[in-house]
Amino acid sequence: MKISQFMTREVQTVSPDDTIERAAHLMGEIDAGVLPVREDERLVGMITDRDIAIRGVALGHGPDASVRDVMSPEVKYCRDDAEVDEVLRNMAEIQVRRMPVVDSDKRLVGIISLGDLDREAPAEAGRAMQGITRPTQQHSQRV
Repeated sequence: MKISQFMTREVQTVSPDDTIERAAHLMGEIDAGVLPVREDERLVGMITDRDIAIRGVALGHGPDASVRDVMSPEVKYCRDDAEVDEVLRNMAEIQVRRMPVVDSDKRLVGIISLGDLDREAPAEAGRAMQGITRPTQQHSQRV
């Protein structure tokens, strides 16, 4: 099955010039922890609630700081014609729960979440979740 069958098509985005306050407000409105960052119809990054907390607030940036200051410019995405199992494996490998979906012209056409995929392929989504949540040395609090 193709990822386009399960993705959310109406994607809320922010601009790199928007404030992190606007991004946080929009995340609260749509109950999501991540937003694609789009500039002139091009996907140029992703911003998460964690980016706002760690790269924003923790480093002394105020609510008027720009999304550009804290976003992740490396965008991990999938194509709308990708197979579900391929996307789930990729999500597990790169440890993400949500991924933007682009078309053949690399235009943002949707976003896919692990929750979206869990409804169609619960066993595969469960395996992906195990990969996503596996501890890494970088993120471990073990002594």
